Amino acid sequence: MKLETTQHPEKTLMKILPKKSGRNNTGKITARHIGGRQKRYYREIDFKRQKLNVTGKVVSFEYDPNRNVQIALINYSDGDKRYILAPLGLQIGDRVVSGSDVELKPGNCLPVVKIPVGTPIHNIELHEGKGGQLVRGAGSVASILAKEEKFVHVKLPSGEVRKIANDCLATIGQLANVEWKSIIIGSAGRNRRLGVRPKVRGTAQNPRSHPHGGGEGRSGEGMHPKTPWGKPARGTKTRKRNKYSNKYIIQKRK
Repeated sequence: MKLETTQHPEKTLMKILPKKSGRNNTGKITARHIGGRQKRYYREIDFKRQKLNVTGKVVSFEYDPNRNVQIALINYSDGDKRYILAPLGLQIGDRVVSGSDVELKPGNCLPVVKIPVGTPIHNIELHEGKGGQLVRGAGSVASILAKEEKFVHVKLPSGEVRKIANDCLATIGQLANVEWKSIIIGSAGRNRRLGVRPKVRGTAQNPRSHPHGGGEGRSGEGMHPKTPWGKPARGTKTRKRNKYSNKYIIQKRK
């Protein structure tokens, strides 16, 4: 479903997006298969929603090349303009507001402790005042399961149930563009304009380029699967076991 209502972004909320092409601060490639993409601008999104008790009006919905969900331009009553992630059901002319005692409708933002159990939410803070870090992708939604002393139990789209501090902010509603997964890229050229370079299977490469390379005709890996640098590719855990934030996870993701 097309939600965009304008082709002209708000210039005061845009800046050029530098292209790193998967390189780190020394210029070395640390993420492969990222290449030259089309030049694009970054839209500054208000993930913090800290304009408390100031009402804003939805002016337009726009396409954002940096994310898979549309964005909504909000004109606040004090003259300020900001972008927010567009939730389902939000219409042009609707009013949105942040605060501790605001109406429970899509686009409004309030502390998780003030939101009733079972309410759909998105753009959830992990640390108070840092801005929303969880549930920001198209079509995603979380819900509140329970409340205890200092924390609220939130079920995330992955199936994980996590403790979120009472004063962390969240926005009401499910994010728009639910059918984004059914979009067909359609051509290799479109993928290149998105910045995605081709990937070549290890078994199709030269033996000097990859441990799986070489052999006559089509041949298998012939060994335990490895990365190009010889480390185990499948079945070996690569994450640290004891992460400090694990104490806030009630149920692991599926």
